[in-house]
Amino acid sequence: MYYLKYSKEIYLSDSCDVYYLADKNVVLVHWKKFCELDEYRTPLEHALHVIRDHKGCNYVADTRDGFEDNPLDTKWVADYYMPQAKEYGCGIIFFIIDKDNSLKEELEGQEKDSSSLLKFRYIYDFDEI
Repeated sequence: MYYLKYSKEIYLSDSCDVYYLADKNVVLVHWKKFCELDEYRTPLEHALHVIRDHKGCNYVADTRDGFEDNPLDTKWVADYYMPQAKEYGCGIIFFIIDKDNSLKEELEGQEKDSSSLLKFRYIYDFDEI
């Protein structure tokens, strides 16, 4: 994958990896399997630190191996993560989706909750950023 060659590893776990890609000024969160609560929020906290430390940094979530969130985490994303990302300078959330957009309802729900704060883009490949 492109980002493995040109990225800085920020956080790696069994369920999620976080990378910073300086050439695109994005933080990439690659979800690998279901996780919730602290295991879900910890990588996103790392992503927020990257956004805060790199002016104009946007957020990319690779959801192709994703899962539907625990409702408590969905609320946390809307109430905490998205406002913090905006405050730190993030302007666009990119969701890398699979061809069937199997998480359509989940992702559109996040967009509905936070579209007043950030722009949302749905893409099929990292090269579309």
